[in-house]
Amino acid sequence: MPYNGIFLIRILVIVLVLDSRAGAESILWAGIGTVHPGQNISVSLLIFRYFQYLLKIMNERHDPAESLALAQDQFISQWGAIGGAWGINRTMAQVHALLMTSKKALTTDEVMAALKISRGNAHQNLRELVGWGLVRNVIRKGERKEYYESEKDVWRMCCIVVRERKRREIEPALRALRACEEQTRPLRGEQAVTFNRQIKALLELLGQMDAIMDRVSQSEQSTVMPLLLKLLGKRLK
Repeated sequence: MPYNGIFLIRILVIVLVLDSRAGAESILWAGIGTVHPGQNISVSLLIFRYFQYLLKIMNERHDPAESLALAQDQFISQWGAIGGAWGINRTMAQVHALLMTSKKALTTDEVMAALKISRGNAHQNLRELVGWGLVRNVIRKGERKEYYESEKDVWRMCCIVVRERKRREIEPALRALRACEEQTRPLRGEQAVTFNRQIKALLELLGQMDAIMDRVSQSEQSTVMPLLLKLLGKRLK
C-alpha cells in the first residue's frame, strides 16, 4: 500500500482521536514496538513515533532502480554542464554521458527518448562523438538500425579528449603565433621588438603544452602514464 499524503493524514486523524493511554495499545501494536501497553504516553509523542515508523518503512521500500535512474539523470545533467570545458556543447556531452553509463549500445531512437531531443539533434551529436572517437558504431547482424556505444575506459577517454583538443585548439593557435612571429621578426623599433618578444614567449609556452598533450594523447595503451599522474596528484595535495 503506498504511503501517500492522504494515507498519512488519515493516520494522523485516527491517532488524534485516540485517548493517550487507552489508544496507545491498539496503535503501538501495529508495529512501532517502542512503547509498552499501559505506559503513559502523550498523543504528540505517539504521533511522532508513528510517523518515524512510517518513514522507516518508506525508506526500506525505496526502489533501487529508481535511485539508480535518479543518479544517472543527475550525472547526465552535470556532464552536460561541464561539456564546454573540454570543447563540446551541452547536448553532445549529455549524449556522451548517456552512452557512457548505459550497459548496452543504444539506437538513435533510444537516445532521443532518453534525452527528449529531436532526431536531427541526436543524429548530429552522435556523428560528432563518433568523429571525436569517444563513441563507435555497432553493427548487429540482421538489423538495419544503427547502434552506438561509448568508450568506457576513462584513461582512453582522457587521451582522446586531449588529442582532439590539441588538434582543434593548440595546433591552430601555434600556427597563428608562428606566422605572427615570422612577420614581426625583421621589423625594427621598440614596439615591434616588444611585440615579437611577447609572441615568442607565448610560442614557447604553447609549444610545451603541445608536447605534453602529444605525450598524453599517445599513451592510450600505457599503464605507466596513469600511474605517474596519480602519484603526481597525491604529491600536489
